[in-house]
Amino acid sequence: MSFIIERLAIIGVGLIGGSFARALREAGVVRTIIGIDNDRSNLEQALSLGVVDEIADTAVEGVRNAQVVFISIPSCAIPAALQEIAAVLPPGCIVTDAGSVKATIVRTCDELAPSDIFFVGGHPIAGTEHSGAAASFATLFKGKRCILTPTAATNSTAQSTISQLWRAAGAEVCVMEPGHHDRIFAEISHLPHVVAYALVHAVGTADVEGENVLSYTAGGFRDFTRIASSDPVMWRDISLMNREALLASIDGFSASLAELRTRIVNNDKTGLTDFFTTAKKFRDGII
Repeated sequence: MSFIIERLAIIGVGLIGGSFARALREAGVVRTIIGIDNDRSNLEQALSLGVVDEIADTAVEGVRNAQVVFISIPSCAIPAALQEIAAVLPPGCIVTDAGSVKATIVRTCDELAPSDIFFVGGHPIAGTEHSGAAASFATLFKGKRCILTPTAATNSTAQSTISQLWRAAGAEVCVMEPGHHDRIFAEISHLPHVVAYALVHAVGTADVEGENVLSYTAGGFRDFTRIASSDPVMWRDISLMNREALLASIDGFSASLAELRTRIVNNDKTGLTDFFTTAKKFRDGII
């Protein structure tokens, strides 16, 4: 069999990192996958489940002789991870990531990467509210998009290799400027998550005559707030790293909510119908 990659090191063998490993193994494009993770029990589980072929005690040990390193850890930690391993990476090694915020990561990692190491920023648009190697599955990326965010400094051959891997994992690859990526995902991903967290927090702390309001929730509330079960540390990092774009998105949402509130206060039946109809058309257009 002809492999695209002989040795792939994955830093962070969770839902995304583990699913990437499973997908590439199933596609037959990687010979050996090395798992690296701060959680030893999760790492050993990844090995026992066959998600990875080998595990390493440290990132420095695990990335030696790797052709590609995939960093799938909380966004704020990605540059530090590259800084830790940079000196031991073999010449020509490609480092890529799965961070949900790109401008800061790409800029910093481009600066940190030695001249013979190539960084390619990436963001797979897939996931669930679950985490850990046991939650990973090979078809997570099938039919989903993976956005690569190259700059003028990005090596074209390295970018092509990462594109091949993501396509082998089942993803549709598209390319976007890092700052443009962050502004878009502040609106369609980061804002919905913080709104879901805020809604659950508001309802959970509501005092309605001593009742536990959350005990009455049904399908609609639970479906809407599912993403508030995601990793709080990850969303803390994303919120801070994409701070300016996210604040602008929150301001836009606050203005829309204030407009809705005004129409309710004014008993504006026509205005409410128009507001909900417009939103419904946007939502129906997604499906």
